Amino acid sequence: MTDRREFIKRSVMAGAGLTAGRLAFAKSYPQGNELKVGLIGLDTSHSPAFTKLINDPQNPAMQGVRVTLAYPYGSKRIESSASRIPQYTKEIQELGVVVVDSLQKVIDSSDVLMLMTNDGTMHLGQIMPVFKSGKPVYVDKPVAARLPEVMKIYELAKQHNVPVFSSSGLRYLDGAQKVRYHNAVGRVTGAEAYSPQKTEPSHTDLYWYGIHGVEILYTLMGTGCTEIKRITGTEQDLVIGKWNDGRIGTYKGDLSGRQNYGGTAFGTDGVLPVGPFDGYRGLTEKIVSFFKERKSPVDETETIELYTFMEAADVSKKRKGEWVRLEEVVSSNR
Repeated sequence: MTDRREFIKRSVMAGAGLTAGRLAFAKSYPQGNELKVGLIGLDTSHSPAFTKLINDPQNPAMQGVRVTLAYPYGSKRIESSASRIPQYTKEIQELGVVVVDSLQKVIDSSDVLMLMTNDGTMHLGQIMPVFKSGKPVYVDKPVAARLPEVMKIYELAKQHNVPVFSSSGLRYLDGAQKVRYHNAVGRVTGAEAYSPQKTEPSHTDLYWYGIHGVEILYTLMGTGCTEIKRITGTEQDLVIGKWNDGRIGTYKGDLSGRQNYGGTAFGTDGVLPVGPFDGYRGLTEKIVSFFKERKSPVDETETIELYTFMEAADVSKKRKGEWVRLEEVVSSNR
């Protein structure tokens, strides 16, 4: 950890001395009344990936918003995340972003914030000063490590009247959006979704990677799940959800780590496979719109419900596959 801190410290001190390549990148943007975006957390590949897309001068949808400042931490205890900070710090600086050693400085010097820290256990603590600033914030998945913190974040956002948006990039699969908003299969009668299911012991297990498949499922089905049942196998997990209108939706998690994401929507007018994953452009364009309009494209009730779905799946697993009502899980986590 000391070596990583020293690397970041040297990188911050060198922030004013952009290389010729970084200067060329920075000069390609107009310096008018752009919204300045501050990043919190450089322990995930999402930070440089989202920055590259948002700061793209060739995409009209991104105009008027620019990532300018970043704070690197970031997980300090999840090794798979913390070990990446030096590399992502270097990548973000090469994109013309100044890296600083103060969370508060990023908040004070930005118009809008992106909480990118991969470690959901840190989100509640890091988002509190953002709420106090009153500035809109996008929260990268997971919203938090456990359901009580997820609900607390949205409760505090409401108290401070701060717009919050959180989503997996998988919500914005082209096929999923066509099903949800363009009547691609008529009325959706059911759906299935799948994704890798890597886990992190400090988080509710589906929050770490299962969120991607569950986000696809909720994009196709919408809200209204009342109870779930989880069947755990050696290669795959299956979560079956019953919706309040009688529809069934399922999530299947691949425990062997193959990087496949997608699903199928069933409807009154047909059946449509969705996927594969095609990048973060859809999500980042929604983030930019959110910053400009100060309104989340995903209602908080849907985000909270899909996290409750995953928490209920954890309860069902502990109860060896019993049906678990989402209402019970919400009540027990207040």
